[in-house]
Amino acid sequence: MDSRTGLPVVGMVGGGQLARMTHQAAIALGQSLRVLALDPSDGAALVASDVRYGQHTDLAALREFSAGCDVVTFDHEHVPTEHIRALAADGVAVYPPAEALLFAQDKRAMRERLTELGAPVPRWRPVTEPDELLEFGTELGWPVILKATRGGYDGRGVWVVSGPTEAAELVGTLRAAGTELIAEERVALRRELAVQVARSPFGQVAAYPVVETVQRDGICVEVLAPAPRLPEEVALRAQQLAIDLATSLGVVGLLAVELFEVIGADGEPALVVNELAMRPHNSGHWTIEGARTSQFEQHLRAVLDYPMGDTALTAPVVVMANVLGGPDGGMSIDERLHHLFAEDPGVKVHLYGKQIRPGRKVGHVTVLGDDLEKVRARAVRAAWWLREGQA
Repeated sequence: MDSRTGLPVVGMVGGGQLARMTHQAAIALGQSLRVLALDPSDGAALVASDVRYGQHTDLAALREFSAGCDVVTFDHEHVPTEHIRALAADGVAVYPPAEALLFAQDKRAMRERLTELGAPVPRWRPVTEPDELLEFGTELGWPVILKATRGGYDGRGVWVVSGPTEAAELVGTLRAAGTELIAEERVALRRELAVQVARSPFGQVAAYPVVETVQRDGICVEVLAPAPRLPEEVALRAQQLAIDLATSLGVVGLLAVELFEVIGADGEPALVVNELAMRPHNSGHWTIEGARTSQFEQHLRAVLDYPMGDTALTAPVVVMANVLGGPDGGMSIDERLHHLFAEDPGVKVHLYGKQIRPGRKVGHVTVLGDDLEKVRARAVRAAWWLREGQA
């Protein structure tokens, strides 16, 4: 408890943009968000007042950081499971708990557990030898998807394997490097969707509207809320699936369920679970302006066991577009903001305080309105302007 405010202290392991935006939500609640960052240049370290420095793989650093925190949570999934269990054994309230977070850390464990629960997943198998991938590809047909069980994000750790020769070479190389692998069928997807739910220790849940995520080169570039042309019964099915998974896995905090929309055997839309994340998620950045309660405030409410906030949209259509790092040179970001705001005052801009590198997520923009085509065009144009310095 913070002696100055009499309010709980939430500690977030990781100092990236998710911690930065969670810090902003904490201010409105009177909370003190403590951040464990790696470097003073981390996005959250640039704005938060209570910043500690240390490696998330260092148990001693985690223990020192947790002292005085009422709750500890995460802005990434990379804290070793054994360290989370050690903190819990010390009496620290850690959310999500290690037993739940494992299924966001390890894709093999996730696929095994989801299969046990009867959740819709692609056909898959663990791969330790090239022959296992060859057998899988021969049975299902090429291409197939090969994934590292840990550590992949934004397209990293995922390979599309086109045939037997490539399969043998790739598996041999990755296994020699110690990379654990699973293979999945390449589903015939219509589009990618995502749904977020929050769950408290008490067991209360709240679900956000289902959104469509637009991917390019393995990176999410746009989020459309609500997902356009999605039948209501399919949206309700997706929300119920996410609620059931949060409950079955024992999630506390936010759960983002990334989904593939496919055509089922009956010719109707069907859902397949792609990935899980147990933290604020890129697919929910639109909620800062676009929902009555942002995902960041909701995550705080959940881990503190506060009642959940309203998840309703604040406008008929909300579009979020990620701002990716562009080429060096040209106008400064300050000049670009000046021109963008003069051109379209309704665009909301969030920059993460990151060093700009080509293709890196350095911020996002959000636009609200009632016409999807117009709102989407404005969001894409604004993100492009901030990247390139031109319309």
